[in-house]
Amino acid sequence: MKNPTVRTILLIWLGWLLLVIGFQALATARIDLQWPDRAQGWTTTETAKYEGNYQRDRAYLMEPFMNNQVAWDSEYYLGMSVGGYDDPLVPALSPDGWFIPNYITHIPTVGYQNQILSLSYAFLPFYPLVVRLFSIPLSLLGMNVIATATLAGVLVSALGALAAMLSLYDLSRDALGEEGGLRAAFYLIIFPTGFFLAQVYTEGLFVGLAFSSLAMLKRRIWWAAALLACAATLTRAVGIALIIPMLMTWISTREWYHLDQEWSQIYHSGLPLRPFLRALLAFSPLFVFLIWKFSYLGAAFDYVEANFFGRGYLDIGGSFYSWANALRTMLSYKNPQHSAYYFTEFFGMIVAVIAILKARKNFPELAWFSIAVFLISWGSGPAQGIHRYVLAAPALFVQLGAWGKHPAFDRVWTIASLLLMALLATVFAFDFWVA
Repeated sequence: MKNPTVRTILLIWLGWLLLVIGFQALATARIDLQWPDRAQGWTTTETAKYEGNYQRDRAYLMEPFMNNQVAWDSEYYLGMSVGGYDDPLVPALSPDGWFIPNYITHIPTVGYQNQILSLSYAFLPFYPLVVRLFSIPLSLLGMNVIATATLAGVLVSALGALAAMLSLYDLSRDALGEEGGLRAAFYLIIFPTGFFLAQVYTEGLFVGLAFSSLAMLKRRIWWAAALLACAATLTRAVGIALIIPMLMTWISTREWYHLDQEWSQIYHSGLPLRPFLRALLAFSPLFVFLIWKFSYLGAAFDYVEANFFGRGYLDIGGSFYSWANALRTMLSYKNPQHSAYYFTEFFGMIVAVIAILKARKNFPELAWFSIAVFLISWGSGPAQGIHRYVLAAPALFVQLGAWGKHPAFDRVWTIASLLLMALLATVFAFDFWVA
């Protein structure tokens, strides 16, 4: 590698990956947590089952190999990668609640009261698909299918994190310099919820695809930016927000002034010319999102999200009420675990909002994409998970990289991030709720 900063990022990433996995193993070997998890009302009920071993009937969460890197939604990603959307080992939604079915749950209709539908339909297909592809060569190691998929899931997430780090460096080094770009990349993986980038969760792959798309867009490599944006949209629905920086960049090229002339040339010659094609590429995340949205998978997604997970699109009123109530209960301090959990949520949210808004002047495309990511995530309903969702906001880390120019901020932020990440990574390894 000719660029020493790229080599440094690669070494930091490798050390971070090994340290996060090793730390989670050390933490679970050294300490034990007291059940149930009282972070939320539903976590109290859920984790009180079977004297704390509430996941004992979840095949994808009980595999010993790399078990510290799987919890909660990991079950669905592994189930989809091993057995598809209708894997019979994954819980399903029915009129009577949810359960572990012993038969294929696929019902080719959505929205009827008497249907049974796998909870996996609440998740998009690209991450499990990539995990399945990675599992093919890893199967030569001779492990069982769940262990193989778990290893593949961690590798996919971690490689996505590496791609995101390199992209953040590329996106910010012109404005922040080599050191600033390196700080932005580093701040991504040490953010309090940055350990998710090394777990069987979609965050690692999503940020890798989304940030790489933005890096390709910066270089005006439109076909690559569009392809990565489409893949990101099929990883997490919030990927549709990539249409914002893509349209902003396309408009800034001023090629749209020539579209009338291009349409005339297309009509007479039948040859699609560059401005027209770039316009289509700029809208590609929207096209992919709409195709998915109006497919069976999109309809099933909406049904399971609304009827089991209680989430929807831009429910601003409901979300405001949920977050206001969360703030009130946090400040009451009647339940210390609940208050501590929401402290990390609000801490991550406040830092993200300030950083994203501050970045609008110097990084407008990144900032407006990040604003959309935040609003879509925050406005989905229940007051939980925002400090994980903001990992997909590149303006947050670019602005932190700018602030990190000051040595005091750099040291204090690093200490705060690492302490909180260690806490949350430990909690996750014990299957307590984090985000």
